[in-house]
Amino acid sequence: MTIQAAFSQKLRRNSGRFVLLPFAVFIAPLLAAGCFVAYVLWPTWPSAPVALDAPALPVTIAGVLFEVPPAAIRSALQRHAGPHERIDLAFVWPSLMPPEPSSEADDVPLGDIGDGSAAGPSPKTEAADAHGRLFVTLTALGSLLPPDERLRGVYPRYLGAQNSADANGLVIRPFRTGTPYEGEDLVYFAQNANRFYASCTRRSEFMPGTCIQERALGAADITLRFPRDWLGDWQTVASGFDRLIAQLHPQ
Repeated sequence: MTIQAAFSQKLRRNSGRFVLLPFAVFIAPLLAAGCFVAYVLWPTWPSAPVALDAPALPVTIAGVLFEVPPAAIRSALQRHAGPHERIDLAFVWPSLMPPEPSSEADDVPLGDIGDGSAAGPSPKTEAADAHGRLFVTLTALGSLLPPDERLRGVYPRYLGAQNSADANGLVIRPFRTGTPYEGEDLVYFAQNANRFYASCTRRSEFMPGTCIQERALGAADITLRFPRDWLGDWQTVASGFDRLIAQLHPQ
């Protein structure tokens, strides 16, 4: 190879480096910025799980501040302070204390609350029956109408004509067949429905009846699930719900 050819080859290599140099200078800041944004936005979790006996955790749902005892949180992934989209809780009834850490009843599916199926209650269901469980979900209300507005403006469209009353002053009105609430009853205090109302499934051969009451707190929705059998003492249930919400939202 002549000296001129070697010089030409070296010149071509150097010119290639000069072409790539501006490109590298342009890309480097973009990569650095991307790494910084990913670091800032990457979800962070506590390095160690929160102890079940730790003080109540400050959590926010749709901008509403709640103080939640860690032992009441059913999922370990939700057991951290800060904003949440949803949080699932369980409380012993009627004490409204979190369940014992060793209790397995926290994992009982909502449909298993009550006195078991035709095949016989499981050990978990028996534990839930012995102590009683109130299941609470905190989530954002979002595009849903507040519960009181649904009571006045939505539910009446789907209710049947027949109704019955019990000795405790509750009115029981079934939802019509073919409606979104088919197979359920709307149960409310006859003199003041806003004082107490709930939508309840009916007891079947395999499943006990379960009731749901919803309450709005700002932009947050509080769903309380409890056995239909509790309706026999609905005044105590309503007062207990008031006390629990005051505990979760002291402000």
